[in-house]
Amino acid sequence: MKQFNDELKKLQTNFMDMGITVSEQIYQSTKSFIDHDKPLAQKIVAQDPQINKAEIDLEKQALYLMALQQPLATNFRQVISILKASSDLERIGDHAVGIAQETIYIKGNPRIPEIEVLIANMTSNVRKMLEEVLDAYFRGDEIAAQHIAQTDEEIDQQFSQIRQQLTSGLEQNTDLAAASASYLMVARFLERIGDHVVNISEWTVYSETGDIIELSDDQKRVKGHQETINRA
Repeated sequence: MKQFNDELKKLQTNFMDMGITVSEQIYQSTKSFIDHDKPLAQKIVAQDPQINKAEIDLEKQALYLMALQQPLATNFRQVISILKASSDLERIGDHAVGIAQETIYIKGNPRIPEIEVLIANMTSNVRKMLEEVLDAYFRGDEIAAQHIAQTDEEIDQQFSQIRQQLTSGLEQNTDLAAASASYLMVARFLERIGDHVVNISEWTVYSETGDIIELSDDQKRVKGHQETINRA
């Protein structure tokens, strides 16, 4: 049992480390976009394989624990939740790379400072969500995880605001079409990151209670969660 607990602690530590790295990627990718920093954007794109490897390593650790250590029900849920939540972290990393790529694509196009302010605020809120859900997972606080998931509505509202302002701007100046498309993509990436944080919130609740609860209106995502547990 001691060996299992030691291995589980390593798994949890590696999961948290991956989360911290991904959070920094979100910040750096959006910074590169707002600061028009192409070299930084290229650096973020180049780092993506490290995030992919981190997910693969976590998956191997988790499968090892389940296959060879035969965990009890509570420990089994902890391992499953990391196995699934690490996939969400990897997807968040992909979205950060997407933002960095938009930095490269938008180079030379007109900029829209007022939209960049909104994107900076949205980034701050998304990072806060991610860091808080990682903390909730680490502390085993399912109540906090549920509360964090509810804040995704604010992220959705910010996305809608950006989309509306971009649409209004295009009606007045069609020369902003290419830049507006990039801004909208960045906002969409951030909105999707919020959805993945909701996923992690749900896995945190499952880890602590064994309950699969719906914290979002995304029926396809929740259905996928339930099917995973039914097969486990």
